[in-house]
Amino acid sequence: MPTTASSLFSAYASVAGSVMLVRSMANDLLPPPLRSYISSKLSYLFTPLSSITLVIEEYSGAACNQVYQAAEVYLPTINITPSTKSFRVRKTNRQRSISRAMDKNQQVADTFENVNLTWQYTVTENKKYGNTHQFELSFHRKHRDKVIGSYLPYVLARADAIKEDEKVVKLYSSHLCSEYDRSYSKRKWGSVNLEHPSTFDTVAMEPEMKKMIVEDLDRFVRRKEFYKKVGKAWKRGYLLYGPPGTGKSSLIAAMANYLRFDVYDLELSGVQNNSDLRKLLLSTTNRSILVIEDIDCTVDLQNRDNWEDKSQDPTRSTSNKLTLSGLLNFIDGLWSSCGDERIIVFTTNHKDRLDPALLRPGRMDVHIHMSYCTPSGFKVLASNYLDIHEDNPHSLCGEVEGLIKSTEVTPAEVAEELMKSDDADVALGGLVNFLKRKRIESEKSKEEEEARKAKRPKTDHNASDEGEAVE
Repeated sequence: MPTTASSLFSAYASVAGSVMLVRSMANDLLPPPLRSYISSKLSYLFTPLSSITLVIEEYSGAACNQVYQAAEVYLPTINITPSTKSFRVRKTNRQRSISRAMDKNQQVADTFENVNLTWQYTVTENKKYGNTHQFELSFHRKHRDKVIGSYLPYVLARADAIKEDEKVVKLYSSHLCSEYDRSYSKRKWGSVNLEHPSTFDTVAMEPEMKKMIVEDLDRFVRRKEFYKKVGKAWKRGYLLYGPPGTGKSSLIAAMANYLRFDVYDLELSGVQNNSDLRKLLLSTTNRSILVIEDIDCTVDLQNRDNWEDKSQDPTRSTSNKLTLSGLLNFIDGLWSSCGDERIIVFTTNHKDRLDPALLRPGRMDVHIHMSYCTPSGFKVLASNYLDIHEDNPHSLCGEVEGLIKSTEVTPAEVAEELMKSDDADVALGGLVNFLKRKRIESEKSKEEEEARKAKRPKTDHNASDEGEAVE
């Protein structure tokens, strides 16, 4: 009997329905890792024998895979092929145009020196250990040497050039990543654009201090060969200390904007143990600033001597704790060499509370005291907020500067007063009144403290000392 169109259509519909049924059952019954394994094997069976595929995973051990990162930057610049069914798009407030990225299981084609290549982005889902991301690069096996020796270095170089042209400083935090999981052995960093406008021109600091910091940063970034020659890891440590509101965070943003370095904000309170800390820090990139704010109070770091002398208390275990020794080992130990051109910044309101082991050169090389507002700092703030400059000062500027010399006031407090009005007369008049009130309150507090000390009874220790002195 001759085959009719209706019978062909019926057979096609039957086969399609069966395929859809099998696929649905597989999705419902098979776990994601097994589905991924079967899919990869089927893909291998339908791949021509003359083809070869390079798998480029997101991580190389505990560290980021630079080839994967380069591919992420390079691939969006390739023209989308008709076979690409979907891709991801996004745009932030500061981006001029819409950016795109490959969607999972999609392919794009590329050509390099008459070599045809196909890229595919895959994601293997795993609820327990987190998703695994990778790129697969396929090409004719006869071009293997050219692809590895020339094409991949070309992708790395192009990615560097693209990032330099379109550099947007990023702020990374492990808490910004949607795939963050305490059980996941490779912690990830999520990021947003660092849109903090702070620069060295706008930071309210003494001009000599700003000049010293800028010169130190410039000297650091140009001394790669020097660090190599002397056998030191190419890193620099800064300690910013002083009262709250003195501009520590603004200075960090100014350093990042000046160097065009990404910032990694590490909250030690979210780190469980030394192993987690090491894995998290190894996933940071070169040319970056690692920031640990409020080091004296973010986590109760165990005393290093107690940690090392655990034989006195055999029941005490530190294998699941974050310790001072673990932190020091990454800052200045063998692990400190796992990365180049990195700056580590610690901030604290109380320098005296820090373990001396953290403060020595090689760990915290530069100690910067973020002091209360000074007349020079006020001039910067007056220029920023009210457009008042030294060559044309306001009549109240002299009075404000005199009050600032005798009053402990932070740059943040001064800035808050200057923001209350666009009228310079009103803003500066309000600042004068604020400084006068603050000085009176400060003097009153000192008098009350002296009165309390005078009424405080002598301790037995003091009485004993006095008795000994009399004898």
